[in-house]
Amino acid sequence: MSKYTIPFLMAASLVAISALAAAPVTTTANNGNLVMEDIPDIPAEIVNDLNRYQNVRSASFREWTEDGRGIYISTRFGDVSQIHRVEMAGGARTQVTFYNEPIGGVTRQPGGRNIIFTRDAGGSEFSQVFLLDPIDGRTTMLTDGESRNRSVQWDRNGRRIVYTSTARNGRSNDVWMMDPEDNGSAEVVLESPDGSSWSATEFNASGTRVLVSNYVSIADSRVNLLDLDTGTVTLLAGGDDSRSANFAFAFDDANDGFWFVTDQGSEFRQLAWQAAEPGAEPEILTGDILWDIGAGAISNDRTRLVFTANEGGMSRVYLMDTDTHEYRAVDNIPTGLAFGFEFSPDDSQLAMTLNTSTTPSDTFVLELGDDALAYGELVRWTTSEVGGLNTSVFRAPELVSFPTFDQVYGEPRQIPAWVYKPAGAGPFPVVVSIHGGPEGQSRPGFSSVYQMWLDKLGVAVVIPNVRGSTGYGKTYLSLDNGFKREDSVRDIGALLDWIETEPSLDQDRVAVFGGSYGGYMVLASSFHYSDRLKAAVDIVGISNFVTFLENTQDYRRDLRRVEYGDERDPAMRAYLERIAPVNHVDKIRHPMLIVQGENDPRVPVTESEQVVAALREAGQAVWYMNALNEGHGYRKKENRDIYQQATILFLREHLVGP
Repeated sequence: MSKYTIPFLMAASLVAISALAAAPVTTTANNGNLVMEDIPDIPAEIVNDLNRYQNVRSASFREWTEDGRGIYISTRFGDVSQIHRVEMAGGARTQVTFYNEPIGGVTRQPGGRNIIFTRDAGGSEFSQVFLLDPIDGRTTMLTDGESRNRSVQWDRNGRRIVYTSTARNGRSNDVWMMDPEDNGSAEVVLESPDGSSWSATEFNASGTRVLVSNYVSIADSRVNLLDLDTGTVTLLAGGDDSRSANFAFAFDDANDGFWFVTDQGSEFRQLAWQAAEPGAEPEILTGDILWDIGAGAISNDRTRLVFTANEGGMSRVYLMDTDTHEYRAVDNIPTGLAFGFEFSPDDSQLAMTLNTSTTPSDTFVLELGDDALAYGELVRWTTSEVGGLNTSVFRAPELVSFPTFDQVYGEPRQIPAWVYKPAGAGPFPVVVSIHGGPEGQSRPGFSSVYQMWLDKLGVAVVIPNVRGSTGYGKTYLSLDNGFKREDSVRDIGALLDWIETEPSLDQDRVAVFGGSYGGYMVLASSFHYSDRLKAAVDIVGISNFVTFLENTQDYRRDLRRVEYGDERDPAMRAYLERIAPVNHVDKIRHPMLIVQGENDPRVPVTESEQVVAALREAGQAVWYMNALNEGHGYRKKENRDIYQQATILFLREHLVGP
């Protein structure tokens, strides 16, 4: 035996022992579908303590019944949301679909009872289109079971549907058409020429033309007219050198035009009307509303519209007379978020989903008068259970703003944020919750999670809308694009500075929390400001934009390159590698909780795997959770419950303290 053999064997043994010591402790739950590494057992006290918060429900409006006397909603009575029917205000909910996966889009056949809905498997987002008879429950899958299908629209006679699908080559978002009674009739009616996303909005009255949207990026979207007889596609709005966002929602049958939302020539998105012919100029109708106009809906008789304005995060609902273009605000709708509008078949009522800071999403119906601008009582059709909680004591958020590093007209730029605080004077530990998108906006809706944190952890929650957020004009929206990506991270640094000035907030106990792009922000903030943070929670976050762009699903890669930069360009690739959090884990000194879904088509599981491995190699503490039957976030209650319980335990141990 060589004199080197024994020392070599001893060294090898030490390496092996070290590797074994470093191996994560793995446990599973929910029939092995939830895999947890280095996450301690959840104490029974936490499970019991959170039970009521985790049994809050919602009931979102989805469709009117054929006769207009009842509605369809989506709500959860088991593990995931399904379609239910409600026959009267306050009536019982009758379940219509019974699946292990949640229902996606829902649209009822005009003049008929049949329903089209979409559903995927395991969070893959490769949704299939199904035809449902809600009376006998008979369901037929109309698509191939493999492609990604969405944005289904019926023609006005209820004979054909158009939808977006990747069935042609797995990458292109084409527009297809079929007769649901003959699903062998499916055919491509518009091929996506460049990998961007195309979707149909509405058929005209004769069913010969379709309004089609072409989404290139949040700042560049176009309205087109598809002639089904000739296959001709005519550009109607957007697509010029100046770029603009344009979203059509309805034809104007009387004047051969269309209604749409546009930011042409404006900082904000405005409601407009335009003739349906090339080269026509839009007529801006809401120029005096200096907020973004949201999506609208048109009555069946085309005499009135409903639309919303996003006023600092709150929804203000308006009715418009399509003949005179006069509009008025509906003043009996509670302050909060309003969406999902649809007129009843006889246009006498308007259904919607409403959500406030103290009530979850529920379905309401507004009685309408004969005049286009007339309305009456707002009737609540559903009252969702809130786990027995007294929501009247829930804390409403305060809107604040804080100065950041750059200036506007010689003054520091102000970043808006919503702040939830527990009762009392503080100082409170702080969780900074960062939205995803990045083209998103945090709005003051109902959140049982935030209320749970306030109650059970005694923390304040600060929710910033950093640069790149929607709702504050298109200049603000573009401030984080391309090589300016880390400017939004600098906004978090400015927020930490502001927290230091607030006596009710504890600057020495701050955590960051976020999902998707918000997860990237968590990881980036963690290496830039680790000395000012106690903990971080990253949910399906991007750890390297280069590997993200290379591994995200083909159908969305070009769309993301417009926002984040093209990794094929050497200069951009070098920049993206330079800012990649996975390349800077040595600067992170606080514990991390990382949450992922195995089937995520947007941010692949490899983004979490590589940052977890890098953190462990650097000797950093990391809890890792991966659900094998989920995608971009957790939709199944059994998984979501454990994730929320683990988050409470993590924040209690690493942020709040004993």
